[in-house]
Amino acid sequence: MKIPKRIQPLFEDGLVDEVVSQLMSGKEATVYIVRCGNKIRCAKVYKDAAKRSFKKAVQYREGRKVRNSRRARAMERGSKFGRRQQEESWQNAEVDALYRVAAAGVRVPEAYGCFDGVLLMELITDESGQVAPRLSDVAMSQEQALEDHALIMQYVMRMLCAGLVHGDLSEFNVLVDEHGPVIIDLPQALDAAGNNNAQFMLERDVNKITDYYAEFAPQLKGSHYAREIWTLYEAGELNPDVALTGQFEEDLVDADVDAVMLEIKAALQEEQDRQERMREAEEAP
Repeated sequence: MKIPKRIQPLFEDGLVDEVVSQLMSGKEATVYIVRCGNKIRCAKVYKDAAKRSFKKAVQYREGRKVRNSRRARAMERGSKFGRRQQEESWQNAEVDALYRVAAAGVRVPEAYGCFDGVLLMELITDESGQVAPRLSDVAMSQEQALEDHALIMQYVMRMLCAGLVHGDLSEFNVLVDEHGPVIIDLPQALDAAGNNNAQFMLERDVNKITDYYAEFAPQLKGSHYAREIWTLYEAGELNPDVALTGQFEEDLVDADVDAVMLEIKAALQEEQDRQERMREAEEAP
């Protein structure tokens, strides 16, 4: 097929030799099957910000670190340069997340790099070499559902141990090959420690995927994996080898609200002082 405009520079640089077909078009990107030498891979072409329909992206960006202070200030001001840097940051977030969670032992497509808004990565296939189906298109036995759900919970836990929350996990963002589930679509991955929405997003991720598997394994209904995982994380007791049970008991002891508010105020003041010191250092001759 004709080479899309955004992939043309990769073709000219020899990174892509042929565009075989369009695989899918989603809310933030269009994905193509491409040939790179003798390898068949996929190229994820991110849509421009004006054309993306991914809602509330600001909730996902919170806590992402930008090392260059000039870029960070430009992004905060929303200047033309800042918007361009914000777009580049969004596009690079997925490849960074893929490398990070793969190192933590999570099955994701292997990433080969992001080039001018085009992410080259592994094409996940089934036993016959065809594109692997989404979890939403797979029927399974109760035994298989329990096994795969336990594996996904382990992946969620490993991601959190690596400091990330997927943020959009569902049966539509998991592929299934002969070896089991593969998690995909991570441009919106959250920084667990720096994003105030992290707990909510993790609970939504876990509950969505559990509800799907519960269609095949009803005993998963009423489980509390999200609460269990987050409670262990907050207590500093989460590690990749924790054996999850799906059980959780609410702590009915009243929180000391005044003490919590004092801690929040102290943390805010500490951050303000830090920002002031950084500004003074940057303005110093």
